[in-house]
Amino acid sequence: MINFSKKMRFFTALLVIIFLTTSCGIYKPVDARKTPVQGDKRARKAVDEGRGISLGNVMKRGGTTFEFSSSNPMWRASLDILDFIPLTNADYSGGVIITDWYSKSGEDYSIKITLRFLSNEIRADSIAIKIHKKICNLNQVCTVNEIESKLKNEIRDTIIKKAALIERNQKKKN
Repeated sequence: MINFSKKMRFFTALLVIIFLTTSCGIYKPVDARKTPVQGDKRARKAVDEGRGISLGNVMKRGGTTFEFSSSNPMWRASLDILDFIPLTNADYSGGVIITDWYSKSGEDYSIKITLRFLSNEIRADSIAIKIHKKICNLNQVCTVNEIESKLKNEIRDTIIKKAALIERNQKKKN
């Protein structure tokens, strides 16, 4: 009985080894003239042929295309221009700046400015500006409406001019 058990384990192990080795495929000889000698070139060729994996430029150091908010002239100019109003939201990754309600002393209305960045280019159509006006009566019943005013164009023009100056000064430094 013990002898049969040992034989059974031996044959089972032999079958497992056969299945494991034959599932890998048949040995294919490689032409040394077509295979690069350097390891990195061999690995690149294997990846190009679909026989390996690549991490791309993950491990490489150097220049990236990611821009931080401090290097974006439109963003910096907008923050400089709107620095007199408290901000409720300034999200660089979302491309939005929203101010809090602002009113001058003695005025019976407040305004809120929303800036949306449509592109990083310094152009008039790269930024969308909305101005909302809130008017409250004596009972504190308020109405809010989006308004079209010359203030929108003044803010846009000022931001574009300031961004152009920031970009010019940045290029001079580099």
